[in-house]
Amino acid sequence: MIDCGFRITNERGESNPQAALERFETRVGMTKYVVVIPDGAADEPLDELGGKTPLAAAQTPNLDRISTEGRLGLVRTVPEGFEPGSDVAQMSLLGYDPARYYSGRAPIEAAARGIRLGMEDWVFRCNLVTIADGLMVDHSAGHISTEEASTLVEELQSHLTDERVSLYPGVSYRHLLVFRGMEFEVRTYPPHDHIGKAVEKILPRGKGADVLIQLMNQSQQLFAGHDINRVRQDLGENQVSSIWLWGQGKQARLDSFRKRYGLRGAAITAVDLVRGLAKLVGFDLIEVPGATGFIDTNYEGKGQAAIEAMEKYDLVFVHIEAPDEAGHEGNAAAKTKAIEQVDRYIVGPVLHALERCESWRILVLPDHPTPVHGGAHSAAPVPFAMAGTQVSGASIWTKSEANAAQTGLRIEKGCELMEYFLKS
Repeated sequence: MIDCGFRITNERGESNPQAALERFETRVGMTKYVVVIPDGAADEPLDELGGKTPLAAAQTPNLDRISTEGRLGLVRTVPEGFEPGSDVAQMSLLGYDPARYYSGRAPIEAAARGIRLGMEDWVFRCNLVTIADGLMVDHSAGHISTEEASTLVEELQSHLTDERVSLYPGVSYRHLLVFRGMEFEVRTYPPHDHIGKAVEKILPRGKGADVLIQLMNQSQQLFAGHDINRVRQDLGENQVSSIWLWGQGKQARLDSFRKRYGLRGAAITAVDLVRGLAKLVGFDLIEVPGATGFIDTNYEGKGQAAIEAMEKYDLVFVHIEAPDEAGHEGNAAAKTKAIEQVDRYIVGPVLHALERCESWRILVLPDHPTPVHGGAHSAAPVPFAMAGTQVSGASIWTKSEANAAQTGLRIEKGCELMEYFLKS
């Protein structure tokens, strides 16, 4: 019988390891897989970190151990011709080629929320943003609270929606707008990749762009002088000056991960994008109290949830948004700390639990770089580290972007990494 260190409690909340063993007994011999994604953790060397990247500067003994005892390499997660977004990169990491499956970011988030789209419907991501002096200042309006955002979304629903336009509220600044019976052929721009840019240069372009721009202009009129913005101004916080529409697409479809790889999977994330991808591939979603999708997320809770999920699932996919948000904010110290928190509270405990299993593997990597200088996503290859049963070829390199490039292990098609991790 295998003891994988799962923490199971009885109805009185008392630890009951024997119950874990009994449940796990039927799965003896099954390899356990865990994938940990510190979103946007890759970066460029920074003067403020002594010429190191946040990933290299962070104290990560567990990730260093995976790198030196297992394999360290580079993988290109964003195919040529695609914008360097988490949507494309995360799809690649799950083993799906964006060239075949990608239909836009917003459709993936719609799947996460259970929004039913007709075959001809279009859905757009609808951010609440801060624009000042004609510049995109903040893609999240100061990470506005969900409570404040709900009030503003209700205002928008009263004035901008009709039988053809529906607005679906989300969390904080992230919302969705669905158009029915309309056609678009537009280019839009992610606001988080254009901080400090002139808005007139990143407005939607193409067929249907006039409709989008009109809605954004109407939102600016509704938000001007709104009570919520007056309070935020008094508190010195960024005001919500406009909606921003981007990430459009039609209904998304992906093949089942279980049919493809023969494994039952679960995902742990606070971000609708990853939740949507997980739903589309047939993963179960595990909720973690205090998981915020921001720097203050519940790292320890995610780590423990991953360990407990290993008892039921073959593969657990753990996503942490914090490093990406710190990158967008241009905060090297916060990004470094977030990476350290991931290593301490997620990678370490999960690694220790896996090592008590007969057969196991762990893979840790960012989905894409989010450089602190510039705050925009990059399409550059990212380092990956994997270790576990039958993973040979231990390297002398600890984790970092530069060391990963030195190993000579490079995967050019990100969608092939999953099979390499599972079967190599």
